[in-house]
Amino acid sequence: MSNPQHLRYSKEHEWLSDAEGGVSTVGITEHAANALGDVVYVELPAVGTTITAGETCGELESTKSVSDLYAPVDGEITEVNEGVTDDPSLVNTAPFEGGWLFKVKVTAEPGDLLSADEYTAFTAG
Repeated sequence: MSNPQHLRYSKEHEWLSDAEGGVSTVGITEHAANALGDVVYVELPAVGTTITAGETCGELESTKSVSDLYAPVDGEITEVNEGVTDDPSLVNTAPFEGGWLFKVKVTAEPGDLLSADEYTAFTAG
């Protein structure tokens, strides 16, 4: 399992892209997707919703369990991935590409986001 170096990661297993025009893309990691099993339903925050880092902002349901989705940053949702709501299996097959979950206009970022190497060490421990 390889975590892309250009992303940052939360300890709740979300990834965050660097902001382009103040907007970052968010998804869950391959590690989380594998732990969940086959994702069959995705509930995402609505566009315009304000999210707070560390708080629940959605839900992922798999054949094994239901898992909360946590906001990695503070901000406002600007876009949700309709492709993933139509085909939740994208979370498993392409967690870093087509399986992204939402885009957020970042207003604040916690200081505890991890680099790819730090996240890899965190999940290995």
